[in-house]
Amino acid sequence: MATWHGDFSRKGPGLLVRELAGDKPVPGVASIAQARPDILLLTNFDFDAGHVALGALQSRLRDQSWPMPHLFALRPNTGLPTGVDVDGDGKLGGPRDAQGFGYFSGQGGQAILSRYPVRLVADHSGAFWADAPGSLIAKDDPVGAAQRLSSSAHWAVEVEVDGAKVTLLTLAATPPVFDGPEDRNGRRNRDEVLYWSHVLHDKAAFADAPVVVLGNFNLDPDRGQGLHEAVAQVLAHDRLQDPLPKVPTVKWERAGEMRISYILPDQSLRIGKAEVMPPEPKAGPHRLVWMDLLLD
Repeated sequence: MATWHGDFSRKGPGLLVRELAGDKPVPGVASIAQARPDILLLTNFDFDAGHVALGALQSRLRDQSWPMPHLFALRPNTGLPTGVDVDGDGKLGGPRDAQGFGYFSGQGGQAILSRYPVRLVADHSGAFWADAPGSLIAKDDPVGAAQRLSSSAHWAVEVEVDGAKVTLLTLAATPPVFDGPEDRNGRRNRDEVLYWSHVLHDKAAFADAPVVVLGNFNLDPDRGQGLHEAVAQVLAHDRLQDPLPKVPTVKWERAGEMRISYILPDQSLRIGKAEVMPPEPKAGPHRLVWMDLLLD
């Protein structure tokens, strides 16, 4: 199983499709083919309604002898208009005025490729920020009660492997930066990171199969900006385990190395090998995270 915030997003609709469907190499494909994951969550992949870009990535991986015949993606909150001037620049329709940052609807969403069948269990992406347990949304938030919690998506997706089932709980939280002293992004990031932890406090939630929380938290337990206690709470959850403590998953030009992408399996799962791959040139600063999960 793997997750990667690879550079599969462009600043216009259709641009990623054009690149992946073309003849030239696309940075990032080689890392996936090298990792050879059975299940892969990408947290920075442009969505299109026909899954054309995702299908083109499938074709490229198949050409490199790693077929992943099953795919899954839903329209994310990125680029979805709110109709509100969220950033206060006096204009509507900018990337920061959307439910999640995006120059167009679907930019930088989530996508799953798998060698095994994938089934949606629940899509929590429409949940409102104000309804999140212990929500830190401000009383005077510009979008108010209509603001969704997920800047991208929160999916519960079931994958069946030779009769054994595992439920993936995905997320790609907003960075806790790029705002002002009101710390709107920092507060929202905290609540996005904590969301699945709150759900799992209900012992009956997803009790029929082991779970794996994975994706881009955009939050290091110790370094950088953000409300770090959110990660600490998730890592300490009694249903989850952390096979890669303190291993960085990104290297920023100025801020240096941080851990912001995670795979946190159920305590009931046995772990084989787990690694963070070296960065691929021209594929962005993030590193692909993978681990072997042993399903009984």
